[in-house]
Amino acid sequence: MKLDKGNRWLIVLGTIIVQMGLGTIYTWSLFNQPLVERFDWKLSSVAITFSITSFALAFATLFAGKLQDRWGIRRLIGCAGIVMGAGLILSSQISSLWMLYILAGVVVGYADGTAYITSLSNLIKWFPEKKGLISGISVGAYGTGSLLFKYINASLIQSVGVSQAFLYWGLIVMAMVVGGSFLVREAKISSEAQTLKEIQKKDYTVKEMLKTKEAYLLFVIFFSACMSGLYLIGIVKDIGVSLAGLDIATASNAVALVAIFNTTGRIVLGALSDRFSRLKVVSGALLVTAVAVTILSFAKLNYGLFFACVAGIAFCFGGNITVFPAIVADFFGLKNQSKNYGIIYQGFGFGALSGAFIAAALGGFVPTFMLIAILNVISLLIAMNIKAPNQGAPQRNREKMRSMRPDTKAG
Repeated sequence: MKLDKGNRWLIVLGTIIVQMGLGTIYTWSLFNQPLVERFDWKLSSVAITFSITSFALAFATLFAGKLQDRWGIRRLIGCAGIVMGAGLILSSQISSLWMLYILAGVVVGYADGTAYITSLSNLIKWFPEKKGLISGISVGAYGTGSLLFKYINASLIQSVGVSQAFLYWGLIVMAMVVGGSFLVREAKISSEAQTLKEIQKKDYTVKEMLKTKEAYLLFVIFFSACMSGLYLIGIVKDIGVSLAGLDIATASNAVALVAIFNTTGRIVLGALSDRFSRLKVVSGALLVTAVAVTILSFAKLNYGLFFACVAGIAFCFGGNITVFPAIVADFFGLKNQSKNYGIIYQGFGFGALSGAFIAAALGGFVPTFMLIAILNVISLLIAMNIKAPNQGAPQRNREKMRSMRPDTKAG
């Protein structure tokens, strides 16, 4: 079966709608203080919810590929949208922290991760010749959903209260993800659908991928990139107040700045990765991040320097998140993309949890930034030297195919 290129853009539209709905979870910080005021809980206890959501999201990607094989992409995304929406709707009825952790944390995060990894990987299969750009469009939509819903959810919280806001948020997300799923179709990878270059690349199973050193090196790079960005996103306002001496209102502007540059980085670096080496793009992003966190640690910060560093880290984090699905496809093939990227994507989950724990252990922003800088330099060296495990395969495969070809000149 050939890929029907004429209808691919409808699938892009469907995936964008799905990803925008999924990206709304990044508005969670808006709910922290209202929940504290509503239930008299500790802020730190409520804030843990988003760490649980992020970890559940990453954990779900381990199993999403297998569910897709059983259910099909459209049914799986539709079911994930229903479960995610239901988790948010039921969160409007919570009365205890453990209910919040289970519903808004585990249920919402797991459903989000299931739809995220499968819709993204499926779209990349539809555009094997533009993996970076199409990944940027998909993951950029995820970031755009976060940016738009910062205003929608803030308005809901103010107008109907935090509990009712969960209800309306859940209904909107359910409609977006389920509605978008009807435009999504499964990409069937066949020899007819791929270029000769793609045919000659080996499609690794998860077990085969885990036997390569490259899988673990990519995990280290992804972990470093994710921890850098996720830690900054969680405490950017506090950095502005503590390190740059900004007032709360001015520092709060950094939250919107992060969202804008995070989304921009996804589209720009995703597109660049199709023209240049993807690993060179990642290397550049790691270098910029290392320099930015070092400046935040040692320089005397003013308004402009603080925002420049924050914008740079957010831009590079968004870009790395975008380019990595394409790198995994380049290294290990498209056939098992959902499953293979699901393994590497665990770097996101561990990165989400590690920043806060490391900061608590080291005692503040500056030592944590220095550790992040060191990790980014190590990952930069890895990215500059790592090569795909099947790099030598095309020539061998061409020779093998040539030897098996019948001699048309004989007789």
